[in-house]
Amino acid sequence: MFNKVLIANRGEIACRVAATCKRMGIASVAVYSDADLQARHVAVCDEAVRIGEASVDASYLRIDAIIAAALETGAQAIHPGYGFLSENEAFAQACAQHGIAFIGPPVEAIAAMGSKAAAKALMGKAGVPLVPGYHGADQSPALLHREADQMGYPVLLKASAGGGGKGMRVVERSEDFETALSSCQREARSSFGDDRVLIEKYLQRPRHVEIQVFADGLGNCVYLFERDCSVQRRHQKVLEEAPAPGLSDERRRAMGEAAVAAARAVGYVGAGTVEFIVAAAPDGGEGPFYFMEMNTRLQVEHPVTEMITGLDLVEWQLRVAAGQALPLAQHELTVNGHAIEARVYAENPARSFLPSTGTLRYLRTPAAVQFTVGDGPQPAAVRIDSGIREHDTISPYYDPMIAKLIVWGQDRAQALARMAQALREFEVVGLHTNLAFLERLVISVPFSTADLDTGLIERHHDTLFAEPPALPAAAVALATASLLAREASRYGGVGSADRADPHSPWQALHGWQLNGRYTRNLSWLDPISETEVSAKLSSDASGSQLTYNGVTARFGWTRDGSGSGNVDGSNSDGNGNAYSLTVTLDDARATGRVFAQGDTFTVFHQGRAMPLEWQDPLSHADEGDHREGKLTAPMPGKVIAILVAPGSSVEKGDALLVMEAMKMEHTIHAPAAGTVDEILFAIGDQVQEGAQLLAFTPAEAEVALAAV
Repeated sequence: MFNKVLIANRGEIACRVAATCKRMGIASVAVYSDADLQARHVAVCDEAVRIGEASVDASYLRIDAIIAAALETGAQAIHPGYGFLSENEAFAQACAQHGIAFIGPPVEAIAAMGSKAAAKALMGKAGVPLVPGYHGADQSPALLHREADQMGYPVLLKASAGGGGKGMRVVERSEDFETALSSCQREARSSFGDDRVLIEKYLQRPRHVEIQVFADGLGNCVYLFERDCSVQRRHQKVLEEAPAPGLSDERRRAMGEAAVAAARAVGYVGAGTVEFIVAAAPDGGEGPFYFMEMNTRLQVEHPVTEMITGLDLVEWQLRVAAGQALPLAQHELTVNGHAIEARVYAENPARSFLPSTGTLRYLRTPAAVQFTVGDGPQPAAVRIDSGIREHDTISPYYDPMIAKLIVWGQDRAQALARMAQALREFEVVGLHTNLAFLERLVISVPFSTADLDTGLIERHHDTLFAEPPALPAAAVALATASLLAREASRYGGVGSADRADPHSPWQALHGWQLNGRYTRNLSWLDPISETEVSAKLSSDASGSQLTYNGVTARFGWTRDGSGSGNVDGSNSDGNGNAYSLTVTLDDARATGRVFAQGDTFTVFHQGRAMPLEWQDPLSHADEGDHREGKLTAPMPGKVIAILVAPGSSVEKGDALLVMEAMKMEHTIHAPAAGTVDEILFAIGDQVQEGAQLLAFTPAEAEVALAAV
C-alpha cells in the first residue's frame, strides 16, 4: 500500500479522499491555487503545495505543476478526484512516465472512452445495447442531415468529445437540423476543441440509470448496483438515488452484466461508471436500456452507492491501484436500504440556476452522526460531504457546490422523509442556494412517487418554481423580536450584559411612557414587498402588542442565545449573530432561528429562509426617492458582449449586455423602457459582483424631468 498520496483536486472530493487516506494511515498531500490558500481541503491534508494562480488553467489543470508537487513531496500515487484532470489521458501518461501510480484506469481505457463515437462503436462490438444512431467518421453536414432524416425525428445531436451537457441539441424537425448542427458544432469546438458530433434517436421521457463498476488488475470485475440520476437541469444531475426505484432484480442483473462487459471490453481497472438511458415502455413496464457513455473516474454521486453497500469506494480505488485484488466478489455484494443524494449549490433556481458567488456569512448543517464508510451495513441516517466552511467564499473560478447531502433509510419512503427534514435544517446566509428548490423537488408528487425521467423539472416547472407563499406573521414577529433583543443587548437595556445600574431609567428600553405604551413602527423589506409593523412595547411581559396586516395580537418573546454568535449581538469576528427565538402571538407560539447582520435579518422558520431588511430611517435618510438608473453585476465575471450603445432607447426586457462567469452566460436586461446613458465597462473587462455596469434612465423619470 502507498505511504503518501497526492490529491490533484479541491473542494469536497479532496476532503473525501483525504478522510479515507487518514483512516488507512496514508499521508495526504493537497494542491491549491491562490484562491484556495485557506480552503478546507488544504487544512485537512498533511501537506499542501501551491500550484498556481486562481484560474483552473493556471492551477488545477497544470499537469507539470502537479507532477512536480508529487515528486517534491515524495507522493507515490496521485488521486485525481473527479473533473479537472481525472479523465485526461495525458495526465495519466505523465504519471506513468515519472513512476507515479495514477489512481484511475489505464491510459488505454481513458482513450477508448474519451470519444463518445469511438466508445459506442467499441460497445457495439462487445454486445452492449446502443441507442439507434449515427457514430461515423464522415461529418459532412449533408450526410449527417440524411442520417437524421432516415432515423426519424426527434433526434439528439451530441458533441463526440463532450460532457456536462455541453454540445447537445434536440432537433424536432428536419428543417431545423442545419441550424441546430451549426450551433452544436460551435459549442463543441469552443468547449472541447473538437466539433465532431454523433446523432442518436431522441427517446421520449427516458430515465438515466448508471452502474458502478470496479475492476482490478488481476482480471476481476464486479458491479456495485445502480444509481438513478434522472432528475437533471441543463443535462446536469440534481438528485441521485440508489437503488433505482422500480427496477426488477432481473433488469438490475442484466444492466450490471452489460456494464461489466463494457468494462472488460476496454481492459478497465479501477472505479468506473457505465451510464445507460432507459426508454419508457408504452405499457408502463420496463423499457429497453441503451449504453450512453462510460465515466472513467469516481462519480460525484458515489456516496449513495457507499450508503447502500457499506463500502468505501475510495479505499477500493487505493487498493486496486496498489495492485491488490478486489476485496469482494460479485456474489458477496448486497443492497441494504435506500440512499438519496442532493447537491446543494450556491445558485439561484429562479434565475435559470445562475451561480451565486460571495461569502458564507452563516452556515448551519443538519445534525448528523459522523458517517464512516467501510464500518458495516448500518450507515448513519444523514451524511454531509463538503469542502466549505462558514466564512469561506464561493468564487467565480470553480464549481459553486456547497455540499452533498446524503441520507439513508431502510426503504425509499424513510429516505425521502429524512431528506426533506435535512433540507429544512440546512441554513445558509450570504448567497443564493437551491435548498428551497430541492425541498420542493423532493416532496413533489412525481419524485415522491418515483415517476422519474430526465425532463421531470421542465415538465413540472410551474409547481417547482412557484412563487413563495406570503410572509407568515411568525417570521415578522421573529425578525422584530430579534431586532428589539439586539437593541436591548447592545445599548444596555433589558437583557444587557452591562448591569452596573439596572435601576437607571437610562438603561431601560422597554418603552414605558407616562400616558401609555411606547409604539415602535417598523418597516421590513422582503424580496417581494415591504411590510409595515407596529409594536406597542410594555415593561409588563404580557402587555406588548404587535400589529401586522391589520391584525393585532399579544406579543412576547424569549431567546436562548445559542448558535454561532454571542448574546451581545455579534459573534467572535463581528460578522453577525445567529440564535434561536420563541415568539408568542396571542396563544400561538412559534420557534425559529435568526441570523442578524447589519440591517438584514434572515429568519429560518418551518424550513423556510426568509431575509428581511429593516428599513432604518436614519441609515436611509440621505437616499433619494428613486433607486432606478443602476444596472449592477449579479456575480463576478467578464463582460463578453455589449448589445446597445450610449443614447439607445430600449424597451423593458431588451438585452443590454452579456456577462460570463463559471462557464455560464448571463444577460443583463432593461428593467423598464428608457434610455442607456453610459456603458461603464468594455468587452473583456472583469467586473465584481454589485459593480454598476450601465447608467440608465427610465422613461417615467425622463417625463418627470421634462415636466420640470
